[in-house]
Amino acid sequence: MIPVVMSGGSGTRLWPLSRKHKPKQFLNLFGDDSMFQQTILRLKGLDSASPIVVCNESHRFMVAEQLLEIGIESPSILLEPAGRNTAPAIVSAAFQALSREQDPVLLVLAADHVIADIEAFHQAIKIAEQQALAGNLVTFGIVPNCAHTGYGYIQAEEKEAISAVKQFVEKPDLETAEQYLASGEYYWNSGMFMFKASLLLEEMNKFNPDIVEKCRLAVSQSEQDLDFVRLNKTAFEACPSDSIDYALMEKTNKAVVVPLDAGWNDVGSWSSLWECSQQDENNNVLKGDVEIQNVKNAYIHSEHRLVSAIGVEDLVIVETADAVMVASKAQAQDIKDIVAKLKSQSRPEAENHRLCYRPWGYYDSIDLGERFQVKRIRVKPGASLSLQMHHHRAEHWVVVQGTAEVTRDDEVFLLSENESTFIPVGQKHRLHNPGRVPLEIIEIQSGGYLGEDDIVRSRIITTATKLSR
Repeated sequence: MIPVVMSGGSGTRLWPLSRKHKPKQFLNLFGDDSMFQQTILRLKGLDSASPIVVCNESHRFMVAEQLLEIGIESPSILLEPAGRNTAPAIVSAAFQALSREQDPVLLVLAADHVIADIEAFHQAIKIAEQQALAGNLVTFGIVPNCAHTGYGYIQAEEKEAISAVKQFVEKPDLETAEQYLASGEYYWNSGMFMFKASLLLEEMNKFNPDIVEKCRLAVSQSEQDLDFVRLNKTAFEACPSDSIDYALMEKTNKAVVVPLDAGWNDVGSWSSLWECSQQDENNNVLKGDVEIQNVKNAYIHSEHRLVSAIGVEDLVIVETADAVMVASKAQAQDIKDIVAKLKSQSRPEAENHRLCYRPWGYYDSIDLGERFQVKRIRVKPGASLSLQMHHHRAEHWVVVQGTAEVTRDDEVFLLSENESTFIPVGQKHRLHNPGRVPLEIIEIQSGGYLGEDDIVRSRIITTATKLSR
C-alpha cells in the first residue's frame, strides 16, 4: 500500500495564519507537528510504503523539510507546474506508483484533515484495502453527526455497512441536509480513497482518456531535480482540470463506500478549527500570549504580541507579525472575501508571511522604509545562499550568531559574531554557513529598488549553490 498525500491549497480559509505560500497543512495547529506531518504519522502501524506527495512547486522545500523532520526516507515528491484539481494529481501519482511497485494499492489522503480516533481509522483502512484488492474503487464516507451544509454527501445503497455507492450529491441546503441525516443513507464525502493503481487507470481511461494520456506524458517526461520529480509542464498544463469525484467516482459502477466514524474534520474554517481544538471551561481556545476577562466561545491566537480581550463572545481573533483579523465565528468563513480584496490591491499580506522559508533556512523582514529594508536571516548548518548580485541595492551584513563564510567577487573570508561586511551594488556575493550551529545575520539593504526580483544568480552550479535551489 502506497499513501498518496494531496498537498495543495490556496491558504485563504484560515488567513492570516494560512497563506498561499504556506497553507494550513504546513502549520502546527494541533501540537508539535504540522497537519501534513500528522497525516503521515497517523499511518504508523500500518503496512505501507514511503508516501507519494503531490504538491505545488512553491511548497516543495517545506514538504521535503517536514518529511525529513519526521524521518520519512525515500518519498516521491511530485511537483505540479499548475493546479489541475484532484483527478490529474491522483492519476499522475498512480503512474509514479507503478514505476515503483508492480501494482500497488493507493491510499489517497488529503494533507489537511484531522482524525481523532486513529484505531478506528486504521480499521477502516484495512477493510478498504480488502475491497480494493477485490476490484473496487473505495471512497471513505464520514458518518455524519449533524446536518452539515459545507460538505458533499454520498448516498449508500445499504445503511451502516460497506455498500455500493448509489450517488454523490452536492453540498445541500439545511433542509435537505436534515433529510439526509434522518434517512441514515448518507455520509459526508471525505475526499479520501483507496484503489489499485491499475484499476484506477483502467476506469479513468473509460471516462476521461485525455486526463490519463496527458498525465502519462507528464510523468514519463518528468525531470528529477534533487529530491523532487518535476511533472512535464507542457503535458500537465494541457490536462483537463477535474476532481476525481466528477471525473470517475460518479461514473464508475465499481465505487463502494466504507463508513468511517473516527472524529474526522477537514478544518475548513475558523469555526471548525475552534471545534477541533482543546477548549477551556468557557469554551475558549487560547494560543500564544493572550489575556482575557469575561470571554466565552472564542478562538484567540497570538504569534508576536500580547492580545487582550474583554467581554466578548463567539469571536475569532488572530494576530500575526503583519496582520490582525477579528471576526464573528458565524461569519469567519467569509475571510476569503477579505483575501480577494487584498489580492486585488496587490497587498503582499494576501499571499506571503513576513517570515519566508527557503531551503537554506529563512528570513524575516523586520523593517521596511522608502530606501531601506532590514532582514534577519537564519542559515542552516552547511547551507548556502546562491552566488548572486544586485543592480539596485547594496547590503550590510552583521553576524549575530555563528560563523559566516562570505564570498565577495574573488575574495572569500570568515566573519564571526559581532563582525560585519559591506556588499556594494553590482558585486557578486554568497553567504555560507560552514559551522555546526545556525548562522544568524542582520542584513540592511539600501538603494532605490529593494524588490526580491533584483537578484541575478550565477549560472555556475557548485555544491553550495545546489543547496539553494
